[in-house]
Amino acid sequence: MYILKIQGTNKIPDFIQIRDNDFTLIAYFRMNNPKRALSRCNLLDRMDLILGIAKDLPYGIVRELNI
Repeated sequence: MYILKIQGTNKIPDFIQIRDNDFTLIAYFRMNNPKRALSRCNLLDRMDLILGIAKDLPYGIVRELNI
């Protein structure tokens, strides 16, 4: 899986994308509200790990997510 951080604007918050190995979108959520999106793709138990990686991730960089 892969993770990507998208920079928002003044009115639009930052978003996180999680994609599978074929780059199909699995989850798309705001940094401050990840629970619903992560529960839909069965990643809620790994939320702290994902948010920790996303917090330090630069904008626009695709990073492999090994969870």
